[in-house]
Formats: sequence, C-alpha cells, structure tokens
Amino acid sequence: MSAVTPAFGLDVLGKPRLSVPTGRRKDRARFQWGSLVLLAPAIVLLLGLFIYPAAYAFYLGFTNLRLIGPTAVHYQFTGTANLQTLVHDGVLWNSMWITAVFVGGSVVGAVILGMVLALALRTATRSVRVVAGGVIVVCWMMPAISAGLSWYAASTAGGTLATILGTSSSDFLHSAPLVVVTAANCWSQTGFVMLVFAAALRNVPGEVLESAKVENASAWQTFRKISLPIIWPVVVTTVLIVVLLSLGNFALIYIMTQGGPLNATNILPVYSYVQAFSFQDLAYGALVGNVLVVISTVLAAIYVKLSRVRI
Repeated sequence: MSAVTPAFGLDVLGKPRLSVPTGRRKDRARFQWGSLVLLAPAIVLLLGLFIYPAAYAFYLGFTNLRLIGPTAVHYQFTGTANLQTLVHDGVLWNSMWITAVFVGGSVVGAVILGMVLALALRTATRSVRVVAGGVIVVCWMMPAISAGLSWYAASTAGGTLATILGTSSSDFLHSAPLVVVTAANCWSQTGFVMLVFAAALRNVPGEVLESAKVENASAWQTFRKISLPIIWPVVVTTVLIVVLLSLGNFALIYIMTQGGPLNATNILPVYSYVQAFSFQDLAYGALVGNVLVVISTVLAAIYVKLSRVRI
C-alpha cells in the first residue's frame, strides 16, 4: 500500500513542508459593532455640541446673514461672495500676521519661562517652592478680565512699568501694544506650562540623572541629552495647548486694547468679533472664525506629526 502524500507536500529531504496560512487572521483586531451602543452617548454629544455647530458656522460664512436688517432672519446662501471679500481683505491678512506674532511670542516666552521655573523649583527648598509656585499658579488662575486690567494699569502712563523704568509719562500700551499684550498672555500662560513641565520632570528616573552626574555631565548636557528626550511628548502637547489657548484669547486683548491702536493688536478672534458685532456682518465674522478653525486643524495635524518624532 503506497504512502499518502500530505496535502502540503514534501521538501527536498522528504520531510513534510508546512504550508503558509492564508485568509484572515483569527487574532486580528476586529471592530465590535456592539460597542456602538456604548459609544452612542458620546457620539450624540460630539455631533450635537461640536460637529453640527462647526458645520453650521461654516455654512453661515457663505451666506448674507447680518445682525440687523432684512437678512437678520431671512438670510440666503451667497456662494463665494464672502470668500472673495476675505481674499482681498488687507486688514484680515494683517490680522493673521499679528496673530502669528502674538501666538509665536507667547508660546516661546511661556515655554521657556515655564521650563526654567520648573527646573529651578525642582532644586529649590520646600519653602521657596511653595511660595514661588503659589504666586505663579495664582497668576495663571487669574481671570482674563483681572489679568487684562492689571496689565492695562501697569503698562499705561504712570503705571508700574513706567515707574520702575523711571519714565512715568511713557505709555507702553500705546507705543508697543503688541509687545505688551504678548507679554501679558505669556505671563498668564507660564503658570500652566510650569506645572505641566514640573510634573513631567518628576517622571525622569533619578538613577539616570545620578549616572549623568557620575559621568561629569553638565546641567545643560543632562537636560539636553536625558531629560528633554524623555519629556518631549509632554513638551509637544503643551506647546499645542498654549498655541490653541493663545489663538482663542479674545478677552485679554479686547479688555486691554480692543484690537487697537490702529489694528496693532487686532488678532483673528478680535477681528471676527468686530466684523460680527461692530459692523453687524455676522456672516463675514463667521467666515473669519472659520479661518481660525482651519488653522487649528492644521496645527493639530502638525502636532500628530511632531509627537512621533524622537529627539
């Protein structure tokens, strides 16, 4: 009786050759349709509180809706009319440049100051940490109206800054408004950055730092080669949060300057508000707000990309 050859065949030595499995893997991750029942409340909230309002705001940007007048109720879709106005709006492009300077300066200042403070308080005595950390956190938790009024009083003629510099008649809020509002925003965000970085630095293994000290590594080398790579994902996330907070920081600037003087601090949120409620053009104000949404989406995509980069 002849031997039966297995279905998977024999190799050159006459040993059974194992076949490669085909078809779908049994251990492959599969979508559980039953999970939709558990996700339904979150999906409803996401649709109702974010996706629908955002989509409706985008739609309003392409209508003729106004705050008062015949089109305040019976508005119509006007196609790309508002978009053509936006493209040729010189004030808008200047506002985007001012927004970039304001956000960039705020992020650089807040991140650097927050990191320096976190590193300094890490080695400070307990009493210094409690007092200094408490003051910085209070500055961060201060409402925008209080922070704006404080910086307004400090930067105008006869204010704290002018008195300290010995030029009591100097009005820094008029001569350098963008610098002042950027410094105010940086000041209000530094406490948050410091808290996040301080928590991240506590997760750096102590034995790794001790090894660097044994190897005679300087403080900068230890930070650059050890601490920073470990906390890099936290740094990227914090930068994105500060960017988004600064992009939407309408109250601080509106309280201090209302976008002036001569549009010198007219960032996009302020410009959107002015168009919608001062010029009563709700549709164009919504379209300017849509520009902010697009910028935020691009920044979120950049964040996803940078979060995967190791330094």
